[in-house]
Amino acid sequence: MSVRKLKPITPAQRFRVVNGFDAITTDKPEKSLLAPKKRSGGRNSQGKMTMRYIGGGHKKRYRIIDFKRDRKDAAAEVVSIQYDPNRTAFIALVKFEDGEKRYIIAQNGLQVGQKVVSGSNVAPEIGNAMPLSDIPLGTIISCIELRPGQGAVIARSAGAFAQLMARDGKYATVKLPSGETRMILVNCLATIGAISNSDHQLLVSGKAGRGRWLGRRPRTRPVAMNPVDHPMGGGEGRASGGHPRSRKGLPAKGFRTRSKTKASNKYIIERRKK
Repeated sequence: MSVRKLKPITPAQRFRVVNGFDAITTDKPEKSLLAPKKRSGGRNSQGKMTMRYIGGGHKKRYRIIDFKRDRKDAAAEVVSIQYDPNRTAFIALVKFEDGEKRYIIAQNGLQVGQKVVSGSNVAPEIGNAMPLSDIPLGTIISCIELRPGQGAVIARSAGAFAQLMARDGKYATVKLPSGETRMILVNCLATIGAISNSDHQLLVSGKAGRGRWLGRRPRTRPVAMNPVDHPMGGGEGRASGGHPRSRKGLPAKGFRTRSKTKASNKYIIERRKK
């Protein structure tokens, strides 16, 4: 994977850094795995704005991703690596021996023609999904379940990965991308390898209009608002308005909002770093 810096032939392209898309093998999605994606523009069923700064953007179709990897011990061949407009990671189209096709999240290093399989008695190779009980300690993993059969919920975005640290009884200790160390049931599935498109963090859009294409509307700074609109609004000139806080008055940038009585606290061994 690589990134390209464009020649500054326009003001927008002066700082633009784009993805090289070296890993992408086709630009035609699998029609049977597409679904319509409706936009709400941040409005609820009454038409009232409940989420600010959302609206517009290019029309997209959703790619139906197999997060559960529930076809056990059935090998599938990687047909192509594709771009997905709904996520930062690339996706892989896999085809089983009976002809069924599915999309999975592509791991870094996954190649066309490679075989991937999900199950207990499989080799710990890139793209294979296995229970945490069968994965060797120290392995880099991604697409991790939090509850057995739920489907992958952890480490799914571009370049994300976790590491299997230890096993004790029915729990495995996993170091997550955030730096948090927590216990997860050993019969939860995880996929071997880090997520593809790790260069995503290096991209530079170059202009505000590109954000509009992605459905992001301009964001107003709280300091520029009036006191009636935000706790940080008002003041003479450029008075910043004290400590940074949310619209509801909750302090930001370091203030911990996690509940002290949350049920999952007992599974967290070490909190994420600030």
